[in-house]
Amino acid sequence: MSSGRLLTDTPAEGVLRLTISNPDKRNALDHAILDGIAHAVREADARCIVLTGEHGMFSSGYDIGDIPEDVFADKAEKLVAHPFTSAIDALDATDLPTIAALPGHTIGGGLELALACDLRIAADGIKLGMPPAKLGLVYSHTGLRRFMDIVGVARTRELFLLGRNIEARRALEWGLVNEVVIGSDLEETALDWASELAANAPLSVQGNKRVIRELLRAGAELDPDVERELIALREACFASEDMKEGVRAFGEKRPAQWKGR
Repeated sequence: MSSGRLLTDTPAEGVLRLTISNPDKRNALDHAILDGIAHAVREADARCIVLTGEHGMFSSGYDIGDIPEDVFADKAEKLVAHPFTSAIDALDATDLPTIAALPGHTIGGGLELALACDLRIAADGIKLGMPPAKLGLVYSHTGLRRFMDIVGVARTRELFLLGRNIEARRALEWGLVNEVVIGSDLEETALDWASELAANAPLSVQGNKRVIRELLRAGAELDPDVERELIALREACFASEDMKEGVRAFGEKRPAQWKGR
């Protein structure tokens, strides 16, 4: 299934850059890329990490197009949720400051991956969005919580229930991104920010990052029974007729015919 690559380089002192490269699939995230992100972040010998994409794209989300329909329901957790969660968890857990530099459209799992970074810089004119409503997917409660923490309940509802893409300038107003620059300035701006972060006092940066992380977690505990129900709800969607139809329709670039089951 894997056709993408994660490219790594050190474009500035103390800066590790991770670049998503999957040109045939609009930088869709697959096992190779997600495993590469998780490993690179955990093993990083740097003072700052920049996550970006090649080919005028950040990422179109998780690559579900090659998962055979007859095994999707049984294999979705292993093929989709687990590798994606590992990459997100690595970004969440690292003490290093992280920047997502978004040169192009940032959709679905690509957007959550960007939101797992501390800071986000977007090229003007790109689009960001969450398409679960167009695919028949119930998103993870941990992912939805991340959006609620960053843009609030109303904006999260707009993203996930309408399923529309928004322009970079609107994403800036919402707080989805921290800065919008013209595309030709994106790389330089991201490296300027990364170099500034790398030059700051590491104990201060890491300590403040941990305080922010713990404050966000403090009010985020779910009742265990409720959490199990939410996980079961998400798992059930993988076996639904609607999700199979949503994936087919997405691949065929046509409106889905929903059945509600």
